[in-house]
Amino acid sequence: MSVESAVSEYAAYLELDRILQAQHPRTEEHDEMVFIIVHQVHELWFKQLLCEFRMAQRRMDNFDTTYVLHTLRRAVSILKTVVNPIEVLETLSPKQFAGFRAKLGSGSGFQSAQFRAIEAVLGRRDPRMSEYYPAGSPERELIEAAVARPSIYDSLLRYLAGLGHPVPSDVLERDVTKPHRTSAEVQSILLRVYLDDQVAAQVCERLVEIDQGMQEWRYRHVSMAERIIGGKPGTGGSTGASYLRSTLFRPLFPDLWEIRSTL
Repeated sequence: MSVESAVSEYAAYLELDRILQAQHPRTEEHDEMVFIIVHQVHELWFKQLLCEFRMAQRRMDNFDTTYVLHTLRRAVSILKTVVNPIEVLETLSPKQFAGFRAKLGSGSGFQSAQFRAIEAVLGRRDPRMSEYYPAGSPERELIEAAVARPSIYDSLLRYLAGLGHPVPSDVLERDVTKPHRTSAEVQSILLRVYLDDQVAAQVCERLVEIDQGMQEWRYRHVSMAERIIGGKPGTGGSTGASYLRSTLFRPLFPDLWEIRSTL
């Protein structure tokens, strides 16, 4: 194969013609391009995170612990990678952002359907998650489908039950469209897992790392928003940084955090 042919195959396989033509600034401001590309990069990684979380759940269902750990480790790495581009956005000064902000209309990262789906896969259950999208739209269907399926924490508890840990049947058979509630009984089981089942405990630890990764993402997002827009309202209709700050430090898997003081 010639060099020219190999280059052509590479570009065709990655569909670079479409990817590299997908940036359409609405102003002549130089700094708008970096804003677009960073958000597109985020959306690509969000897509991969959803893929990894679905795979992790399937592997838990099959009790493939080695592959569960591998998949969750990759998800942790992706979350760290997702945080890094925020440093690039932080190079925007308030004045530079103001130069093209008005052209964003109501567009906002707050409207990322994939991020909402990630939250749903990780256990968030809030009807407001999909209300910003028209009924029947692909975005709304993506979020509603994620809410209708067991969360990754549900999968963890079913995985532990399959390994012989006495997870209560009412927990295993709960309505997965409702939020999880912290449970002293589940915490007792998790504590025993940490003390007696080191392999399963590693799976739990990967979920704790994912929880940390999501919290770090939220904190860095808040910090970046405050740096660029201060206390101004967000472009997506939210209250801006004040709204984002209110989402901080809400653990996704509170039972896994509660037991740490007794280990």
